[in-house]
Amino acid sequence: MVATKNLGKSKQGRCRFCTKEGCPRPTFVDYKDVGNLKKLITSHGKLYSRKRSGLCAPYQRAVSVAVKRARFMGLLPYVGE
Repeated sequence: MVATKNLGKSKQGRCRFCTKEGCPRPTFVDYKDVGNLKKLITSHGKLYSRKRSGLCAPYQRAVSVAVKRARFMGLLPYVGE
């Protein structure tokens, strides 16, 4: 049997933004936090899928909006290098 990689998900499969109590509402990801956003996009500038990034659905949507805002403001590139 082939060993599979852990694709960035934690052992319990939790979202990196969710707390122990659950997913806080409203979900908000800061577009100015470029360090965290760079971990969630590929070297070509595409977003990682939910399966790969380990995010829950509300935070995946919030991350996509934050990445788009950061790109518009010039904090992240539209395409890879």
